[in-house]
Amino acid sequence: MVNAVYPSTITHVRTAPVRHTLHHHTYMWLIDPDRPPRLPYPLRPLARFEGRDHFGGGDRTIRAGLDRFLAARGVDLTGGSVLMLAHARVLGHVFNPLTVYWCRDADGRPLCVVAEVHNTYGERHCYLLRPDTAGRDVVEKEFYVSPFFPVDGDYRMRLPEPDDRLNLTVQLERNGTRPFTATVRGERRPATTVVLLLAALRHPWSTMAVSLAIRVHGIWLYLRGLPVRPRPRHQSQEGVK
Repeated sequence: MVNAVYPSTITHVRTAPVRHTLHHHTYMWLIDPDRPPRLPYPLRPLARFEGRDHFGGGDRTIRAGLDRFLAARGVDLTGGSVLMLAHARVLGHVFNPLTVYWCRDADGRPLCVVAEVHNTYGERHCYLLRPDTAGRDVVEKEFYVSPFFPVDGDYRMRLPEPDDRLNLTVQLERNGTRPFTATVRGERRPATTVVLLLAALRHPWSTMAVSLAIRVHGIWLYLRGLPVRPRPRHQSQEGVK
């Protein structure tokens, strides 16, 4: 069974220049983008996965966008398989701070991981990772996410492929310090109608709730006196508008 739901806790810990912690409860999907879940018709507004919500937004399917992104970087995924962790589009709204794609070659061997980051300004950027056996890699930060951090430093990512548990960590590293850490923790549930309904009832309009939570905490930090860093123009990636 590929398609699964992970009731999850997302935690953001900021240690500088002020200390602040955010905990948000939600649920995420683990799917095969080649075979996304097909829900009963009345439930389809609760979970849709569309090509327009990822990569350049112009491809008919998510897998086509991923293939285009990888091909532009010399990675051939022909015949390979993909697992995708993401929020679905819920009631017409989608917001994915982090989408992760675990890619395997045609023989089933781990090939690479793609971490797709969205900010609250409607922009997105993808990082191509070559993680070790523990799912760890370090990449240079290239994308404006928080208005309180400039675009510098590195991301230290630990993104092991989920099994019964989901356990992801992303740390920002700047000048020898780690001022920001984000984690996602969850437990796997089968993607049944009952599980989805329970998740939707516990976390109504989950994607809008994630988006609002980030904005509310941003306002709180601004009122605490954190200066807003200028947002540079986002440079397009090949295969990503």
